[in-house]
Amino acid sequence: MKDEQLLKRITIDHKIMVGKPIIRGTRLTVEYILNLLAHGSTYTEIIEEYKDLTIHDIQACILFATKNLESTAFMPLSVEVA
Repeated sequence: MKDEQLLKRITIDHKIMVGKPIIRGTRLTVEYILNLLAHGSTYTEIIEEYKDLTIHDIQACILFATKNLESTAFMPLSVEVA
């Protein structure tokens, strides 16, 4: 699936979840799905838990985050002392 098609699965509406990006037609935020993945949930586990989701929805969350981080400048969260 092309980037454009995936990104159409993500929407932002200030009336839903305080304007956080969500998967279209749900109240599941991109942040929530990424957090599940970060803590070890698999695509299969997420899809089994949220029956209306597809693998493309999860891929859309990852792509959305990637696109939003492309132009971000980062500062280290902590400084390591040698």
